[in-house]
This record gives sequence, C-alpha cells and structure tokens, in this order.
Amino acid sequence: MRKIREVLRLKFDCGLSVRKISRSLGIGHSSAGDYLCRFAASGLAWPCSLSDSELEQQLFPLAPAVPSEQRPLPDWSWVHAELRRPGVTLALLWQEYRLSQPQGFQYSWFCEHYRAWQGKLDVVMRQEHRVGEKLFVDYAGQTVPVIDRHSGEIRQAQVFVAVLGASSYTFAEATWSQQLPDWLGSHARCFAFLGGVPEIVVPDNLRSAVSKAHRYEPDINPSYRDLAEHYGVAVVPARARKPRDKAKAEVGVQVVERWILAALRNRQFFSLDELNTAIAALLDRLNRRAFRKLPGSRHSAFEALDRPALRPLPEQPYVYAEWKKARVHILCGLAISVAFSPRHGLGCGVARSVGHRSIKATESNMSLPSIAEGGSTHVRSAIQARSRDRASHHITALSRATSLFGASARPWGRA
Repeated sequence: MRKIREVLRLKFDCGLSVRKISRSLGIGHSSAGDYLCRFAASGLAWPCSLSDSELEQQLFPLAPAVPSEQRPLPDWSWVHAELRRPGVTLALLWQEYRLSQPQGFQYSWFCEHYRAWQGKLDVVMRQEHRVGEKLFVDYAGQTVPVIDRHSGEIRQAQVFVAVLGASSYTFAEATWSQQLPDWLGSHARCFAFLGGVPEIVVPDNLRSAVSKAHRYEPDINPSYRDLAEHYGVAVVPARARKPRDKAKAEVGVQVVERWILAALRNRQFFSLDELNTAIAALLDRLNRRAFRKLPGSRHSAFEALDRPALRPLPEQPYVYAEWKKARVHILCGLAISVAFSPRHGLGCGVARSVGHRSIKATESNMSLPSIAEGGSTHVRSAIQARSRDRASHHITALSRATSLFGASARPWGRA
C-alpha cells in the first residue's frame, strides 16, 4: 500500500520538506514528490475525506483498456529499413513509435514481434548490413559465348557481379577473363557505376584478389592492394569455403544468372561491347524491379540508403599496375615481361649479382624503390627486348647503383 495519506499529512499538517518526509517514511524522495505533484494535479483539497483506496485511484487512475486488435501496429518494413542506418536501434525506433502512437505496444512486445516478422524473411540467420559499408564481389559460374565475326571462333566471356550490402543494388559486366587486369578494371567501372566508394570490399579467394588465403591474415595481391589504396577502401576477403561470408554476392550471382543471363540465352553476340550493352539494359530493369517482401526496389533503396553514405570517387582514375620481382639484366636493364626498363643511370659497370627488387609497372611507366631517394619512376619500353635509353645516358656512377640496390652491386668483371 502506498503511503500517500501519510505523505500528505506530513506535508500539509507538519510542513516538512520532501526530503524530510522521505526519510521519515523510508521511501524515496522522488516517490514522495510524485505523490504531491499528482495530488496538486488532481484538484483535491486537504484534508481529504476519501478512503485510502479511493485516494489512490484518484492519483493513479488506470489506463483505459484498449483491445490489442485496436492498437496501432508498427510498420515492420520501415523498422527493418531504419535499422540499417548507423546508430539506429530497436529502442530508439520503439520510442519514436510510442511518441506517434501513445496507445501502442510496450518495448518487449515490439522487439518480440519484430523478430518474428524478421524470421519470415529467411530461414537462416540474417546479416545486418550498414549503409555504404560493404560491397560484395564475385564472378558468376555461368559464362556467355561470344563469336568472332571473322574467324567464327567462340570465346567464353566471364561475368563480374558486385552487390551492395544494404540496398542489394547490383552491378554486372562481361570481361574476357578473371585475370588481374580484367578483375581490377571491373572494380574501377563498378565504382564509377555506383558514383562513390564503399568502406569495405568483400571478394572471394580467387588468385587475382588473394595471393595466399588465410583464415586471419590473407595475403592480398599487391596490385589489388594498390587499387584499394587508390580508392581508400579496405579489402576483407571471405573465409575459404565459407560462402555465407559473402551471401550477398552468392545471391547476386544467382539473380544475375536468372534475370539477365537466362534472358540472353537465345541471343548471339559478336563482341564484348555488344554483350555488355545488352547486360546493361537488363541490369537497369533488374535494379528497378520491385522487391517481393519489402517495399521499393534495389534502385530506390540505393538512392535512399547507400548513395548518401558512399564516399566520393578520387579525382584521378585508377591506372592498372603490376608488381613484380626483377633484377638487373646483363645489359643493365630490368626485364618486365618481354620488354626492358630504362637503365636508371646505373651504367654498364653493374654486375648481374645485384639482388632482386620489387617493381611497380604500369602500361607506360615503372617505379623502383630507392633507399637514398625514396623511389624513382621511368618510362617503360614498348619494344620487345629493347631499352628506351640511349648510350649517352649510361654514364651514372656506381654510387647511384649502390644507393638503389645496396652493397650487392659491384663493377662487372671485378671480384
């Protein structure tokens, strides 16, 4: 039984403060203050002729009984979409729901029924994807035949697929292979298609992405790492033989195969550009196709969720580069593929015993590490087995070679 009458007597008859009343009756001072506020709001006068139970009913009236079927239900689709935004929780959404619907349900009911509604979307545990956070990339298992118009040769084109986590917005294009140049080029075109850059890219463990797979510390391909540094993204490969780590990519590949590749099964293509034009048309239709269980489409979800959260693209586009180990050739050049690099001013007096160095080679330039000068960039020769440098340039002293390659460089022919 609440000590309401005694609180009122000590206040009005004895003139005690709220804290003294709380210490006298052994109740909290906030409870004593609440009783006095409710009594003032009720319009009753002291002394009061009501019984204790009647006085309690006046100060603590029962909430009107509202049948459950008449209480407003939350919009679970809206709740599900809002939870993808950074910092949004069920507690915050329930508070907003109760502010708009005072007769609504309590927090425990809210959480329980949201989980029940969410469980109808999928029978497996669902991953929570934050807006603008992850981009899942993979290749489709199905290929598309492309016919050479002149020779009649049939080549199988690979299909690259990328899916954003929050909106499921999808990108797809055909390339000739899954090799490094096509892999990196597809990423650059995907970022341009999205108009921004996510925080994380989640690839599979194919060779173009991961040099050595590992559960905790995978070795990222150096060229792929270059692309990640250029766009400011993190590469977090999925674990080997764990397809649910990239479930979005798996579902995206399935959707592309069903709604794009299957629709093109009876068409013949004579160039990669022709195939990509057909894929782009069906891709736009796929992204604008309405969801079955959620409101809107991939395109509308992307515009509302992911696009505002994507980071801007860099000013300069990515330039493909390969990282290779090379050593000074007998002609004092560095061999990359079948073309020689410039001689870097090392002169013809450098022995073949100098150590290996990592070289970053683009289509037109090569960059070399230099201990003394912090690196150097040189024009790459496009002529097979030839250097671009003239003989008059081969006059730099051995000290330059020593600073570039260390003490292992020595004059050729000298012990």
